[in-house]
Amino acid sequence: MRPPAALIQTARGLWRCQWQQLMGGLAPADANGRYRRPPGAFTALPPLPAAAASPGGHVLIVGRSCPWAHRAWLVHSLRQLAGSIDLLVVEPDPAAGRWRFVEPFEGCSTLAQLYRRSGGDRRQPATVPALWSRQEQRILVNESARLIELLDRWPAAPEARQLAPTSQQEAIDHWRQRFQDDVNDGVYRCGFARNQAAYDEAETALFQALQEAEQALLEQERRGEAWLCSPEPSLADVVLFPTLIRLELVYAPLFGCSRLPLWQLPALWRWRARFFALAGVSDTCSAEAWRTDYFGALFPLHPSGIVPAGPDLSRLVNSQLVP
Repeated sequence: MRPPAALIQTARGLWRCQWQQLMGGLAPADANGRYRRPPGAFTALPPLPAAAASPGGHVLIVGRSCPWAHRAWLVHSLRQLAGSIDLLVVEPDPAAGRWRFVEPFEGCSTLAQLYRRSGGDRRQPATVPALWSRQEQRILVNESARLIELLDRWPAAPEARQLAPTSQQEAIDHWRQRFQDDVNDGVYRCGFARNQAAYDEAETALFQALQEAEQALLEQERRGEAWLCSPEPSLADVVLFPTLIRLELVYAPLFGCSRLPLWQLPALWRWRARFFALAGVSDTCSAEAWRTDYFGALFPLHPSGIVPAGPDLSRLVNSQLVP
């Protein structure tokens, strides 16, 4: 039997009120309903540590589902930094809304405890990625944009890739800023929008940026080059990949980023497959963790907690599926 209209209207109104309160805690917004990422705790670019090359002197803390941590993990892998920076993967604790260590780390069971030990403000969220110095016993930086710049300067093997060569710096900076604003943050501004106007603005900007990247890659392919800025992968490619590899698996169904499936942007589809095929990249990808964490933890967007079926990751990184 269908519920009475009055009951439906009342429930809708109550849910709307509760949803606004829950979203306020999950994803702050401005007066126009646009999502605004809260400031981090350790955002400044630190100097390169004197003992940077010492084995085990630093620990890169990441979470599998976080795209911001993913970009740092990618740089760690592509630059072959495992010899000097240990990698530590934390697990989500959805019930408490925090990251926790599988085993105690530096006497801490949660990332929040490690932040407080480093002087982090209790009002700021404890987020990944974070670079921990064993010598200084503190977090050096957790802002992913600054962290990947630091990791690109980190002492590495002679054969390791340099991801921000000076000759390509202007183009790399352009794409990094474009992606940060309208793609990396853009998918969240779609999903966390408080109203239709805020969503429409974010969604339009997202797909405009992807269309621009598509055209740039087509031009690169005509010149026989495979990457956004140069013949080799750069930080511009690194910051785009974590968002696009999650697009069909998470952002399209959960955040409403489904205007264009990526196969309709064939240069981006081929680019994603090329990047995934780079040595070490597949080890940083966990489709099961992404879907479980997003659908299971973002209660205001997905109250049931049911993790829906999705496409197989291997098909999403098959360049042969799109001409």
